Amino acid sequence: MNDTRTASPMQLDEAAIARAKSDLDDGSVTASNGPWVGQIIGFLNDSLATELVCVMRYRRHYFTASGLSAPAIAKEFLVHANEELAHADRLAERISQLGGDPDFNPSSLLERSHADYDESKDIRAMVRANLVAERVAVETYRQLIKLIGDKDPTTRRMLEDILADEEEHATELKDMLER
Repeated sequence: MNDTRTASPMQLDEAAIARAKSDLDDGSVTASNGPWVGQIIGFLNDSLATELVCVMRYRRHYFTASGLSAPAIAKEFLVHANEELAHADRLAERISQLGGDPDFNPSSLLERSHADYDESKDIRAMVRANLVAERVAVETYRQLIKLIGDKDPTTRRMLEDILADEEEHATELKDMLER
């Protein structure tokens, strides 16, 4: 009978496990995070900026939407704004866990954001602007998930969760345009 424990080419890196017992100031960041931590923090800060711009755009649309269909659509804008804020909080928390500083600097939000701010007055234009932003978020998160891959499974899973929400938002906004 073969003992699969000794026949397996897979082994834990005992030296990395030993190093995990030191450098306690690094929190959850260990040697297995690899050299990508700084780059991932940068990606996450850009995503944080995008989510914050989306919160502001959705909230502006919530407060300025008018017309017969506006109350129902504005209510959905507020729901989306709150969900985008939750995404921003998750991103900021992950940045902190990785030893970075979440960048909430308002002077650079639009520069770092993948999405645009919008001051449309027409409800249909608001829906369209939000749909464009959601599609940009979907594309950005898909690319980030692919780039991060197995380099940081925790961040990847978080981004996959956020991506699912963004896809749902895009579908809802597309449906609003078709009404």
